[in-house]
Amino acid sequence: MTATSIDALVLRRAGGATVLVGVIASIIGFVVANVQGLIGAILGSILVLAFFSVGQHFLGKVLRNNPQMALTAALTLYLAKIGVLLLLIIALSGTTAFDTKVFASAILACTLTWTIAEVWIFGTTKVLYVDPEASK
Repeated sequence: MTATSIDALVLRRAGGATVLVGVIASIIGFVVANVQGLIGAILGSILVLAFFSVGQHFLGKVLRNNPQMALTAALTLYLAKIGVLLLLIIALSGTTAFDTKVFASAILACTLTWTIAEVWIFGTTKVLYVDPEASK
């Protein structure tokens, strides 16, 4: 399996699982806090999907161009994403445009879903570390 196909697999499976959790969070948000809860859950879900999709795209480029830096890039990206999400939660804590507790809960649920799906994908997918065609 190539780096490009791994990227597509992660975006499909982890992204799909995160969308599903985002839909569930939106329904729960609407039940708990009406329209403001719905808006908060949708915004939180979209934010996580955007951050993690862009991060996966960047990590895929690093894997294709400089595979030795993969772990460093992955950890740096993860810490940056979590840091920016934390700053956004703090910055938006006083807003009345949407329910901030539902927003934060949706971010947490979607982040955990993406991370668990990604770990499962990399744990169960066989990735070649040596290109067998290169020796011919």
